[in-house]
Amino acid sequence: MSLDRILAISGKPGLYELKVQTRTGFVAESLVDGKRSTIGLKHNVSLLSEISMYTYDDEVKLFVVFKAIAQKENFKAAVSHKEDNAVLTNYFREILPEFDEERVYVSDIKKVLNWYNILENRGMITEEAFSDKAAVETPVAESVEK
Repeated sequence: MSLDRILAISGKPGLYELKVQTRTGFVAESLVDGKRSTIGLKHNVSLLSEISMYTYDDEVKLFVVFKAIAQKENFKAAVSHKEDNAVLTNYFREILPEFDEERVYVSDIKKVLNWYNILENRGMITEEAFSDKAAVETPVAESVEK
């Protein structure tokens, strides 16, 4: 699965797919409802391929977290992000036991689970999608501000 064209846009719910870059920004399509939006250069945009989760030793790419969730759930939907905070934390501890509980907040766990379920609903969570080694080898970076 390639997360190179999947975006999280600050202030906008859900995930978006980058469609076209323009002179003043880009056009993105919502993965939730399929609506297209023009996003200006002033929005804070993060590519999912550049997002990592903190662990006590290092950082783990979001792709690896999604793969762990997919394997646990047999490539089906994960627990809802609307569950109780204790349930979410325990679930995430099963997925990524070494996550840094001081730097990974419940709100981060909710985002990851929500994003995973959005991708699963779109049919992007498959065994074949996670067999692509190129997606794992993308360099780690912070969120991109445009």
